[in-house]
Amino acid sequence: MALVLGGTGSLGLATIKALLAHGWQVRALHRDPARAAAHPGMACPVEWVVGDAIRPEDVRHAARGASIIVHAVNPPRYQRWRELALPMLDASIEAASDSGARLVFPGNIYNYGPDAGTVIDEISAQHPRTRKGAVRVEMEERLADASRYNVRSLILRAGDFFGPHADSSWFGAMVKPGAALRGLTYPGRLDVGHAWAYLPDLAETLARLAAIEPSLPRLAVFHFEGHWLSGHGLSQAIRRVVGNPDLPVRRLPWPLLHAAAPFSRFVREMLEMRYLWTEALRLDNSKLVRTLGHEPHTGLDEALRTTLMSLGCLPALPAASRASFQLGTGT
Repeated sequence: MALVLGGTGSLGLATIKALLAHGWQVRALHRDPARAAAHPGMACPVEWVVGDAIRPEDVRHAARGASIIVHAVNPPRYQRWRELALPMLDASIEAASDSGARLVFPGNIYNYGPDAGTVIDEISAQHPRTRKGAVRVEMEERLADASRYNVRSLILRAGDFFGPHADSSWFGAMVKPGAALRGLTYPGRLDVGHAWAYLPDLAETLARLAAIEPSLPRLAVFHFEGHWLSGHGLSQAIRRVVGNPDLPVRRLPWPLLHAAAPFSRFVREMLEMRYLWTEALRLDNSKLVRTLGHEPHTGLDEALRTTLMSLGCLPALPAASRASFQLGTGT
């Protein structure tokens, strides 16, 4: 049995579906289980239990009988990370210790500064230049400390999310969810590569690692490469998918955000992460490929089409076309 924390988030939803497809029983924690069970995209047999991911006693109770705990929770809108993220992880570590489950932690590239180099492996130096990056490093340090005692952990680092239900991601901020796509607002330099993780592929990777969990070391760390795309590459792919070679691509007006920063904590938090759009930080997945044989990878056009349809930026394909497309005969 797997316990998923953050089950109504974009990664949580994708992870639940992947685990179910691999034959796991899935339990999920939520403050309002009835509302969570009715969440769009949650048409699957999940055991929802009431509780809060920041309360150790709630997580311990939900983790009884679990073999893995997926810690797919983050403070919303980039805010209150130290106040919320660390206590939530501590609650999960305590529950993993109590239940004997392996704790699965989705990591990201916030841990790294430009000194890490342009290609990052699992042992690259972690010298973050942001507060959120420092929190991420501390979270992973707590997992490493716990692994020296009786907690088994799995860290799977990935880039920015796109895919179904990723409207709160950077990708969702680049388009206008719920409306036909009329343009793209790109936050970075168009000539710099950026790491993107298609959620169904990342969740499938997590499920495959969970299937071999007993063979993994006490602290296992892997990098998920996903799609490595420059701004030019992403914008051209989106133009191709929507069938509009002249789709406008605008730059995010960072100077205006700087002007608004004194009045908005969220904007200040966004500005702190700007370097990720000007520096190339590519994740090396060699270790993951050696372990699994290959990294699950959906073609870019299919992944973008599915994402844009989920966000309401493209009409859904007719059933016949969708079946053809999924078989690889669509364009």
